[in-house]
Amino acid sequence: MSITRMHSGARMSQIVVHNGVVYLAGQVGEGDDIAAQTTDMLASVDRLLAEAGTDKSKLLAATVWVADMAEIAEMNAVWDAWIDPANPPARACTEAAMVLPKFKVEVMVTAAL
Repeated sequence: MSITRMHSGARMSQIVVHNGVVYLAGQVGEGDDIAAQTTDMLASVDRLLAEAGTDKSKLLAATVWVADMAEIAEMNAVWDAWIDPANPPARACTEAAMVLPKFKVEVMVTAAL
């Protein structure tokens, strides 16, 4: 049994691969509003999944945190345009305080290789 860790630091790894499953650290995005941040965040997810050897069609689960549920529709509009409609993951979404006030959304995903 092997574990591969990519982009690792003292606190965390951006990608962990184990037993055919890819785990990404929480991803955030840049931008002035939640739609822009969600677009940027999901581009990071795409890039990291590709680096690990998989893609969004193999997502198993996603946990989404938003700073303000009043903005959920804007985030969902970007998410719905991005997600593979034939292969949606199990998903949870909740309101939470972000690590920095500038962030409006964060996602953590798990995917199969």
